[in-house]
This record gives sequence, C-alpha cells and structure tokens, in this order.
Amino acid sequence: METLRDVERWAEWFEDFFAALGGLVGRKDLRGNARAYLRALLGPVERKNSWQIAVHAGYVTPDRVKDLQRRTRWSWSGLRDGARAFVVEHLGAPGAVLVLDETAFLKKGTKSAGVARQ
Repeated sequence: METLRDVERWAEWFEDFFAALGGLVGRKDLRGNARAYLRALLGPVERKNSWQIAVHAGYVTPDRVKDLQRRTRWSWSGLRDGARAFVVEHLGAPGAVLVLDETAFLKKGTKSAGVARQ
C-alpha cells in the first residue's frame, strides 16, 4: 500500500518527468493540456478515452484533448529518448533487469467488436 510519502515522491517525479518532456510540445499554451493528458494516462482514469481524460483534467468537453491529439507536433524519438533517460536516472540500478509484461486478457462475447485476445 502506498504511503503519503510515496505519493508525494511520485508526484515530484511526475513534475520532473513532464519538465524533461514538456519542451517536446512546441507551443507553450498547449503544454498545460499535454500535462493534463499525460497525468490522466498515468492516473486512475478507468477508460482512457477523450471524454474520460477530459473529465479527469477538469474540462467540460473533450475538445482540448482531441485538439492536442490532432494538431500538436512533437518528436516521437525525442519522447522515447527523454522517457528512457528519465527512467534510467530515477529508477535505474546497477544490475537491474527490465521486464516487459505483455499480459493480455480475454474479452467475453462473440458478437461485438474487439472480442479477440487483446
């Protein structure tokens, strides 16, 4: 179970993480939307769709989220490199091993879209 100290540390890490990557969003006025979007993706939003991300961010409609997704220009390689550098700096340890878990779950049903293994 998380302690208040853990949550505070993770919140500081998020701010450091976004500070390292925020420059990838070219327009300063869109950085706030990008920050809220990333917070929602990493946060407790159950379904990561435009509406629920917008609600989590405190927006009335998903327009800002959709605008961010459609019109913002940023570098995929810059994001990858920045995220990797941050993880190595904050979570890296000598002898550490990275494990990727591609655990999937079966959806129920036979007639709706997306019922195959995800």
